[in-house]
Amino acid sequence: MARVKGGLNAKKKHNRVLKLAKGYRGARSKQYRVAKQSVMRALASSFAGRKERKRQFRRLWIARINAAARLNGLSYSKLMHGLKLAEIDINRKMLSEMAVSDPDGFASLVETAKSKLA
Repeated sequence: MARVKGGLNAKKKHNRVLKLAKGYRGARSKQYRVAKQSVMRALASSFAGRKERKRQFRRLWIARINAAARLNGLSYSKLMHGLKLAEIDINRKMLSEMAVSDPDGFASLVETAKSKLA
């Protein structure tokens, strides 16, 4: 049986990594060994970044809800507790959207929460 050389597969693997490293500076985009390290780190960072983005959006929504709730005379934690007692299940994303685009509707939710707290 004839011997098969692995050059083609190695070349394909190298090219795949170098393509991902396109745009990197210096040896990071030219040399396979350096590019591989950079690409591995970049992929790990992008995975972590996708998780981090979810946390940052939640923080933004909470900040918006808190600001709008305080304009209506209630803190964020009391508002959320009041909504829970009133059995109003609405997520933070929609609450923050209401706080920004529909202040009157948000104010009515705050009043409902206040009445349940008292």
